[in-house]
Amino acid sequence: MKAILMLEDGKSFSGEALNAGADKIGELIFNTAVVGYQEMLTDPANAGKILVLTYPLIGNYGVAPKFNQSKGVWPAGLVIKEKTRIFSNWQAKDSFDNFVKENGLLTISGVDTRTLTVHLRQKGQMLGIISTSSSEPKELLKKIEAFKKNTPVSLLPKISVAKVTRLKQAKGKPVAILDLGVTNGTIKQLEALGLSLTILPFDIPAEEVLRMKFSGLVISSGPEEDVGLQSVVNNVKALIGKLPILGISCGHQVLAKALGAKISKMKVGHHGVNYPINNPAAYKGEITVQNHSYAVEVDSLSKIKEVKITGYNLNDRSVEEMESKKLKFIGVQYSPVSPGFDEINSTFKKFIKLLK
Repeated sequence: MKAILMLEDGKSFSGEALNAGADKIGELIFNTAVVGYQEMLTDPANAGKILVLTYPLIGNYGVAPKFNQSKGVWPAGLVIKEKTRIFSNWQAKDSFDNFVKENGLLTISGVDTRTLTVHLRQKGQMLGIISTSSSEPKELLKKIEAFKKNTPVSLLPKISVAKVTRLKQAKGKPVAILDLGVTNGTIKQLEALGLSLTILPFDIPAEEVLRMKFSGLVISSGPEEDVGLQSVVNNVKALIGKLPILGISCGHQVLAKALGAKISKMKVGHHGVNYPINNPAAYKGEITVQNHSYAVEVDSLSKIKEVKITGYNLNDRSVEEMESKKLKFIGVQYSPVSPGFDEINSTFKKFIKLLK
């Protein structure tokens, strides 16, 4: 079935739809990773976006339930260059083709994703629409304009747990995860540290969190632009300094806003697995996984007492880490994924030290 991707600036790309469905509108973000398409599609941080994969061949190693990062598929749409005709991997349980169809993800293939990515780099991230019902530019642009006028609806009620959920209890310290879109990879690493975990709804009041007397709190990653985040910021304000906190990606931004810092949108966000950061004090560099279109403004964060910026992106000097020994928190803009072989990211080990 023929499909078209139309950007809000009038640029369009034609292709083939992998499955029929209603037109989908969302902001386009491109991810430069070579692998990880299943993890990206099931990461709640990508909720409502149209995800562009720059690697030209998608689906060659299939899919398997063990690699899902959450309970669902969250992007509004997916854009790829080519869908593989076969898949081969000893862990694969099904094909990429079946995966997107079963989850109702409107996917357009045959798109020149290299040209599309260059366009987004030059012009900045923007809205787009994937359509199988029309190829008329004026009609599609009208739909995008109408979308802009709609009142934003929070996706957090769908993403977050509905009630306090205790996971398999361990002998370690009781730690809560404020669920803005926590990934299974984060949970797995925290469980490997022997922590006794409890998942909290995004809108749980601060006094309720304190009443349960956790040893620490993790504010998870999630969709950055969600309108429901302001209430989360208000609740986190009352928690800072009361217990050790780790903010991850979107959670890092929530923590910064609760401190009084400002967040601004980047022209082109960081979405990939090879972003270099450094700690000015240690003169060390590190390659990180990142998935964000907003960043904490350096000037606003630098003015806040007891807060230290401990990591910068080496490409654009955006804030990647912050911490406060007095207030007992760590914030990381990148995703602290496992280095592999069931290893635990050093960020979580650092957080554990705050609990002692």
